[in-house]
Amino acid sequence: MTGDVPYQAGRPGGPRPPEGRGHMIRRRTLTLLIIVLLIGVPAGYLMISANQSRASGKDKEARYSATSLTQGWPSKVQRRLYQVPVPHPAWWVTTYETNNWKTSRLYVEFETTDAGLSVFLTSMGVQQDDLKRDSITISDRDQEITGWKFDRPGIWSGLVNEQKNPAPTHDVVVNEGKPGFPRVYVVSRTIP
Repeated sequence: MTGDVPYQAGRPGGPRPPEGRGHMIRRRTLTLLIIVLLIGVPAGYLMISANQSRASGKDKEARYSATSLTQGWPSKVQRRLYQVPVPHPAWWVTTYETNNWKTSRLYVEFETTDAGLSVFLTSMGVQQDDLKRDSITISDRDQEITGWKFDRPGIWSGLVNEQKNPAPTHDVVVNEGKPGFPRVYVVSRTIP
């Protein structure tokens, strides 16, 4: 006796029904999206990261290959290490750093207001009254390195702020020849 076997649709190995056009488009779109996410996003991230790294390296190379004053504020690390609190507002800010096994120096030049000068000196632990008229406290050696000339017309005054190691020593010269807008020259030196 033979029994009737019920119909079984989609047997393994049997033919599949044809795929509809809408389903094919959705499947291909999903496949393309997965490829973009798995390959495109990491590749884009690598390109952006490489460009940022390259730009950062060029900035550092320019800063560390400088052989004289360059325009720009000292970094926060330099300001903290050399204790040079450039005031706000300040403009025409230039810096230069030298390092060797014996002494590290940071040269900073900027122009500020009378109030900015007062804040700057107070932040270093000295007062405006400590400035001595016609006293050029920055050495000839440091003047030669930076190209600073203190023989031009102006009202020149200076001070030396000596501190115990490891705190830096500051040589400061101020030109108050432009009323209300003093020009400040600082050499901060520390022994590593």
